[in-house]
Amino acid sequence: MDLTVPEYAYMFGFLQADGHLQQGVGKKGKLSVEISARDIELLRRFQKLTPHYSSITERTRSTNFAETHTSVVWSLCSLQARTKLSELGLPYGRKSKTISPPLGEFSGRDYLRGIIDADGSVGFTSQGFPFISLTTKSTAIAAYTTCYARVISGAERTLKRNARDDIYNILYTKENAQQLAAHLYYPGCLSLERKQTAADSLVPWVRPAGLERRPPRIHWTAEMDRILLAAPTIAHAVVELGYSTSPCQNRRWRLLHGVVPLPD
Repeated sequence: MDLTVPEYAYMFGFLQADGHLQQGVGKKGKLSVEISARDIELLRRFQKLTPHYSSITERTRSTNFAETHTSVVWSLCSLQARTKLSELGLPYGRKSKTISPPLGEFSGRDYLRGIIDADGSVGFTSQGFPFISLTTKSTAIAAYTTCYARVISGAERTLKRNARDDIYNILYTKENAQQLAAHLYYPGCLSLERKQTAADSLVPWVRPAGLERRPPRIHWTAEMDRILLAAPTIAHAVVELGYSTSPCQNRRWRLLHGVVPLPD
C-alpha cells in the first residue's frame, strides 16, 4: 500500500470515504466496501491490488430509493492489511468526521479522485453547466480539497458546514470544473467508469456567448476597510479602491452593522 503509487493512493482515498473497518474480538475484524453492482469492476481491481485473500459478494435489498437494490460487497479480513490501513489513516468504526489526508508522501490527485468517486459527483447542472462536487463531514478533507482545487483551477472556496446536515458541500462549475476534472480524471487512471465518462463529457463544453464570467472575489484587508470607511461617499471609495459600487457598498454595510469586525 505505497501511496506514492497512483492506484494505491486512489484506492486508499476511496476506502477512507466509502470503506468500513470493523474490529472484532482479539485479532478478528474486517474491512468492507459496499457499492452498486454496476460498479463491481472497481472492487475487482481492488481485489487484484491486494496481496491477501478477499471476497466479493452480492446483496439485494429494499432501500428508500428503490424496492430492490443490488449491491456488491468487498470483504477483507487480513490482520496485516487492516493494520496497514489503520496506520495510514483509516480509522476503525465511525469515521466520517475524523478522516484526513495521509501524513506521509502520497499521490494527491489520485487520492482526491478516490475521495470524489466515493463521495462526490461529476456531470452537468440542470442549466447545462459542467460541475464537480464533494460532500464530506471531515474538515481536514474539505480543507485539502479546496486547497488542491485552488492550485489547479484558481477557484477560491470558503469552508462552511451546511446547517441542516452538518456537512461541507464543495462545488466547482464551468471552467473551474473542467480544469479540475481533466486534472483528476486523466487517461488510463483507476476510477469508477461512469465518473470517468462523466469527466470526459465535460471537455467539449464552451461558455455560451453572453454568459459573463464572475469577477474574482475581493480579499478585503484592514487597510482597504479603513479607506472604505474614511471615504466621504461610496463614489470616492470606488475611485480609490478600484472596485465597482456594489461590492464596496456591501462591504461598508457589513462593517457598519458588525457583520465583519472593524479594522484595528
